[in-house]
Amino acid sequence: MTGYLLRKRMAGEKFFPLVLMLEPLHACNLSCAGCGRIREYADTMHQRLSIEQCLAAATECGAPIVSVCGGEPLIYPEIEVLVESLVMRRKHVYLCTNGLLLAKKAHSLRPSKRLFINVHLDGMEDTHDRLVGRRGAFAEAIRGIVDAKIAGFQVCTNTTVYRDTDMNEVAVLFGYLGELGVDGLMISPAFGYESVCQSDPAGAANIFMTRDEVREKFREAETLLRRSRLTASPIYLEFLRGERELPCAAWANPTYNVRGWRGPCYLLGDSHYETYRELIDSTEWDRFGPGGDTRCAHCLVHCGFEPAAVLLAHKGVRDVLRMAVWQMT
Repeated sequence: MTGYLLRKRMAGEKFFPLVLMLEPLHACNLSCAGCGRIREYADTMHQRLSIEQCLAAATECGAPIVSVCGGEPLIYPEIEVLVESLVMRRKHVYLCTNGLLLAKKAHSLRPSKRLFINVHLDGMEDTHDRLVGRRGAFAEAIRGIVDAKIAGFQVCTNTTVYRDTDMNEVAVLFGYLGELGVDGLMISPAFGYESVCQSDPAGAANIFMTRDEVREKFREAETLLRRSRLTASPIYLEFLRGERELPCAAWANPTYNVRGWRGPCYLLGDSHYETYRELIDSTEWDRFGPGGDTRCAHCLVHCGFEPAAVLLAHKGVRDVLRMAVWQMT
């Protein structure tokens, strides 16, 4: 990643991709409370990208990391071919799944040092099952994690923090996942998708936090989270606690799905563009983020600000050293 960043900066590029958010389909086997995709893409839920379209998008933007998400990507009929093809193109792949099909698919996918299976878990059993709307979902995901680890995969998890999230429970979850051998733990505050807020305003008001509420929750949990093997960078965690500010770098995480290149970002879908270059050139990036578009007022999620933390870390000796220590541990 460091070499890639240096090449881009030496070339004088202001906007360049770090992670391609690739959504081969939006169909899912869950209806999670905080998910905007199942609402926003209801009319294209039956559609999916071809392998050729997926690989062309990865080549077109050139991001070194591809996050295969959705929807539930393990529903995608050719998921094994897609993942293998991306790995062969020397991409680092995060396969983001709710874990319900992981135990079944762990034996048809091939482990690789470039592949991480990322399982979404929002709490211990009762909490997680309530948020995803299905009893037994937590147990199925855990079975998938165990089978994937036995099969030799690198496994990490992604936990979304809502207004009623008990951070002590998150710490218990992280401790349990550590005992299972999970390789890394991602954490991020929920964001109030427009599609969720418009379709269920009362529900959205109950689960999504303001910026101040996010920072209070993460400040209170600092000691708890310090004991966990987080994939979140120390700079991003400081941002979540309100100890420093970051600009939004949503341009670094472009999203491609059945409608095209989604803009301006993974979270806001004002337009869809035919090409990656059109997305970059047609978007007024300075309009978004803190102090910009009012819809961004309470957004602190990792796909917008973790890239900014990574980019910032290469500008000061102290942050370079801190990031190096974090990556080694």
